[in-house]
Amino acid sequence: MPIKTKFTEMFGVEKPIMQGGMHHVGFAVMAAAVSNAGGLGTITALSLRTPELLREEIRKCKAMTEKPFAVNMTILPALVPPNYQAFADVVVEEGVKVVETAGRNPAEFIEFFKKHDVKVIHKCTSIKHAMTAARAGADMISMDGFEAGGHPGEDDVTNWTLYPLSLRKLPIPFIASGACGTAEHLVAAMAMGAQGMNMGTRFMATKEAPIQQGIKDALVNGDEKSTTLVMRTLRNTERVYANNTSRKVQNIEKEKPGDIKAILPYIKGDNYKKSFHETGDSTNSVWSCGQIIGLIDGVPSCQELLDTIVSDAEAIIRDRLSARVIPSSKL
Repeated sequence: MPIKTKFTEMFGVEKPIMQGGMHHVGFAVMAAAVSNAGGLGTITALSLRTPELLREEIRKCKAMTEKPFAVNMTILPALVPPNYQAFADVVVEEGVKVVETAGRNPAEFIEFFKKHDVKVIHKCTSIKHAMTAARAGADMISMDGFEAGGHPGEDDVTNWTLYPLSLRKLPIPFIASGACGTAEHLVAAMAMGAQGMNMGTRFMATKEAPIQQGIKDALVNGDEKSTTLVMRTLRNTERVYANNTSRKVQNIEKEKPGDIKAILPYIKGDNYKKSFHETGDSTNSVWSCGQIIGLIDGVPSCQELLDTIVSDAEAIIRDRLSARVIPSSKL
């Protein structure tokens, strides 16, 4: 029996699970595998170097699935920022109907996408930013707690607090994001008002994830202490896999706080692109990783992963939780 939520209804998917944007992972093969498994797969726009390469990737995904998929646009500070509008134009021209925005205030892009009947999910890390996105016209929020891989914000607020606050304060629906990856997470998130959940790191440890086996092995062998934080002194905090390279960055930050040039050789995206796609070495680059790593125990297919999460969630709701509610007449 499927789980029906505002997420499944709004985006026309079977399961209330989204694959979030992930640099050097969110390609067509990943997005299509998730969508074909009943979730909402996502292509990460800026993993493609140019708008035309994004166009090719979207068309490739369409050839692999007839089901809905999204495109992620993460708008972050950069020494030489990409032409975000050109990427947005390609999304519209290729008929993609769902976009995940993240990073800085997305108001101008939300307005653009809404004019072209594109649904917008905005990923953010605070109620304040979620309210801003809602006022700008976002259709749904992906609420990202401190446990998340990537950029969890600067407030250090965990999901356990953010989700009930989102339910109480947001005028639009939200999905859970950050260290999500199990049936228990899905059920707990829905109990706190979420309409589904967004998974990133967990999808990296799937058969279809287009990364080297060495990275997948690191995810399976890691534990809940296998992540750490870098770029705190830049107020651009990133949760990453704990290794010698991330520790080197932390040591440099202690010596030269706020000096991005000092750490740039170690945090460049090309470094972990090489780790992901060529060497499979989990230790010689800085790469995003959420605390869900402590709960990753295998490398299933996307279909197996999503089927298990949803069926186990149904069993938890039907058996484990309902059994705890005793009619007053039997007390």
